[in-house]
Formats: sequence, structure tokens, C-alpha cells
Amino acid sequence: MPMRIRPTLVALLAILGSCVIHAQDASRMDTIVRSYADSRAFMGAVLVARDGQVLFDKAYGFANLEWNTPNTPSTRFRLGSVTKQFTAASILLLEERGKLKTSEPVGKYMPDAPAAWGGITIFNLLTHTSGIPNFTSFPEYRQLERFDTPVRDVIAKFRDRPLDFAPGEKMLYSNSGYVVLGYLVEKISGQDYESFVQQNIFTPLGMKDSGYDSNTRIIAQRAAGYTPGRDGLRNADFVHMSVPHGAGALYSTTHDLLLWEQGLFGGKLLSAASLAKMTTPFKGDYGLGVMIQTVNGRKRISHGGSIEGFNTSLVYFPDSRVAVISLGNVNGNAPDRMTDQLGRLVHGDAVQLTSERTEVPVARDILARYVGTYQLAPQVSMMMTLDGNQLMTQLSGQPRLPVFPQSETLFFLKAVDAQVEFVKDEKGAVTAAVLHQNGRDQRAPRISDTVLERREVQVAPAVLASYAGTYALRPGADLVVTVENGQLVTQLGPQPKVPFFAESETRFFARMVDAQIEFRKDATGAISGLVLHQGPANLEAQRKAP
Repeated sequence: MPMRIRPTLVALLAILGSCVIHAQDASRMDTIVRSYADSRAFMGAVLVARDGQVLFDKAYGFANLEWNTPNTPSTRFRLGSVTKQFTAASILLLEERGKLKTSEPVGKYMPDAPAAWGGITIFNLLTHTSGIPNFTSFPEYRQLERFDTPVRDVIAKFRDRPLDFAPGEKMLYSNSGYVVLGYLVEKISGQDYESFVQQNIFTPLGMKDSGYDSNTRIIAQRAAGYTPGRDGLRNADFVHMSVPHGAGALYSTTHDLLLWEQGLFGGKLLSAASLAKMTTPFKGDYGLGVMIQTVNGRKRISHGGSIEGFNTSLVYFPDSRVAVISLGNVNGNAPDRMTDQLGRLVHGDAVQLTSERTEVPVARDILARYVGTYQLAPQVSMMMTLDGNQLMTQLSGQPRLPVFPQSETLFFLKAVDAQVEFVKDEKGAVTAAVLHQNGRDQRAPRISDTVLERREVQVAPAVLASYAGTYALRPGADLVVTVENGQLVTQLGPQPKVPFFAESETRFFARMVDAQIEFRKDATGAISGLVLHQGPANLEAQRKAP
């Protein structure tokens, strides 16, 4: 008898032990999410599942702040660019049915396509390698997004603009390409995009709480969207949902997105060949509507979304069949950060929150040893400087941020979830820094023990005034240069104004970000253009006629 009881007890203990581990994981997951929710950096719903079993399923904050209506796991959220994987799957379904080939040119199905699009294939659209400029970056986009705009009229806003690069040359994220794809779904299938996705994806997979969002329909349990403001959260700006179309117009719930992941990766929707095509990276880790990366040794298939009032993140680990879903109705990067942290936790990795990191004192002379320039990537440097007793870091083209010591060699940032660890040789000399961020460890060799310091010089007011004007960085993106109270100021579209300071009569630098502007003159001495140096980019801009 004892011999029979013992395996049962062992099995029972194993089950109880498993339950305890899951309970501990759930508690820790809640702590991670609350680190964002308690400060209202996040409101929304979060779900974690392994092999179809839900491990964590909670909602935080409010679906409507004005009525104090709480979010629930059934709340429906706008997905933003998470929509793109549904658009990509729609194209692949049409390919499986013999309606198109992704290798074919767009012009075959869009006869009125501009001549410049002649070399663009459907595959280029899917992988962001078409070269079509991103219309949501145009200064006039803020006007466009307010109005009911048929998809052909949206396409008309960018179809005649020059390509940013030759098709297939590189990857540059473009919402324009996915609007065109949404249009192709309609033209080739003979259905509107909303009906096609509903009938061919949502209904077959049992996704009853998903759809194409509408500004006029009453949609039960739909969250309102918010964005941070000076005095707390405020209602997000209006966007007419006709505009994002196949690039970002869908809504869903965490539970429906779990059904989507199970259906997509469980062979319920696409053939194995189509799924392999979708999840094979082409350029820049991007496949067809999804990112494919290896993080902490694990393959991760993911996409985030951002639209007025909503940020979302959908992550799937195919080897462990783990899904991590975060849907938020507050703009900010909390969903992306949470899915990274929860993904690490569910795989057994330790996750330390920024609030849990303890700052320790480190002598100034030790901090001074870390000052220098570290090569993080080609044309991307990490500069370490010392302001008094505060060590500061700055990536090329980015703002300066303070770092705080956890130990004599390990430092952490509070503005973002990242750490910098300094490496020494056998003699104690600092030879490199390692940036730990988003599950990646990037080693940056030290290339200099100094950092280029830019010093301001005085320039005559008349010279500053001669630079005022509008400069075309690229089609639809103008940099406006003005002089305000003797200060040269730039503004790109709707972005904030950035002051620039003279280091010579023609070259200026910013302190807010690592960027410089160099003005160019023609043969007559008149200002003809400028070059914006920011990070690895050197962008030339011609001065537009007054």
C-alpha cells in the first residue's frame, strides 16, 4: 500500500507546488503592472497565457474616467498598428486562394498606380520596403485625420510624392504601405476591408469582441482613449477611423487576441507555408505585419500599436507557446515595457523594476573614470559625461539622461528601463560599456576617454535673421527655422520647438537632443539650404521660396 500511495503524494505535491509557483508568478505580474498603473502611466487589460492556459488576466484603471467606469478583461481597445498582422494575414489568405501573388507588382491590381510605384511589389508593402513615404509623418496629417476620408482619398495624399528610396533597398516603417494593402484587400476580394476581416478571420476564430472601429456606431464595452497632459490625463485627440484603415483601424480584447494567437500559430487560419512566410524576417527584423527577434535566447514574434489614446503590445513566443498581451487606453510606452518584463518573468527570468533598484554612493573620482565615448553601433555613440557628481549618458541623436549607481560598475536609468554596466581590463582600465535594455545586451567599446564638448559663440542678429525660413527635409516634412528673442529655434511639423546654439557662424547645435544644423550658401552668399545631423543621419534640406 505505501508503494502505491507514495507516487500519488508525489504527484499531489507536484500539483500543489505548481499552483504555488503560478500564484507567485501572478502576484509578481500584478506588481509589475501596478508599477505603471498606480501612476496612471497605464490603464487597460493584460493577459498572459502558456499553451492556451491563462496564467494572468487582469484589468486596471478606467475605461471612462468621466464616469469612473473601470476597465475589465472584456473591455475593447483600439489596436493601432497591431492591426497590421490582420492585414498581412488577409493578403496571405487571398494568395492561398489564388487571387494574388505577393511577388507581383502593386500595379497589376491597381492600374492607376503612379509610375514611381512600378517596381513596388505587394511583398514590399508588407515588409515596409516599398519606399512610399509614411503619410502619418506629414505635417498636414493632423488635418487629414479629423475627417471621414475614403481609402482612395487617403492614398491620394501620398501617391504622387517621390519615393524615399528604391523599392527593396531598405526597410523604413510606413503606414502608407498598409493603407494600400487594405485597399488591395477590398479591390481583389470585392468586399470592404471590415467585412473581409470579419468573415475570414474574426468569425472563424470565434473573435466576437473584435471589429473595425467606428466613430459613429455604439460599440459596447469600448474604452475611451487618454493621453498624458500637464495636469494629468486628458481626452485624446480625435482621429476618424476611416483614415488608419488597414494600418491601424481595428479594435479587440485581450481574450480575443489570445484566440488570434492560438488560431494563427495553431494552423487554424493560414497554411504552414503562409505562416512561415509571415514570420520570416526580411529586413530590420520585420516579416509580414510582425517583428521577429531573438531576445534572451528566445524567438519572439511581436508588434506594438499606437493611435490617439491607445498603446498596445502583442507578443508571442512560439517555442514555449507563451502569449503576452497588453492593451492600454493611455498613450505611452508602458504596454511595450510590460510585455517585455512579463515575457521574461513567465520564462523564469528575474525582473527587477526601476523602483526596486537601490542607488548606492560612488565617489566622484570613480565616476570620472567612466567619462568618454563608447561605440554602440556604426555611427551611434553612447557618450558619458559628468555634471558635478551626476553621471550622464546620451545616445547619438537622443536627449541626455542621468544614470544612477547600483554598484561601482553597474548603473541604471529612471527615465527608461535600462542599465549600463562598465567593463574593465585586468589593469582596471575601463574598456567598454554594456547597455542592458529590452532583454538585449549591447556591448559598446570605449573609443575615447573624452566627449566632444560644443561651446556656444555669439553670432550677429542679422546673421541669425538670414537663416529664418522653411526648409524641405523631404516631401511633406518641412523644418521651420525662426528667431525668437535672439534665439534660433527650429520646429518640424507638429513636434515641439527646439532651440539651437551657434558654435560657428553657420553651424548650430541643440542641447535638448544630440543634433546639429549646418547652413549652406550658394555662389552669391545667399542661404540655400541646411544639413541636419542627428545620430547616424545627415539630412539635406533645400530652402523653400518665401
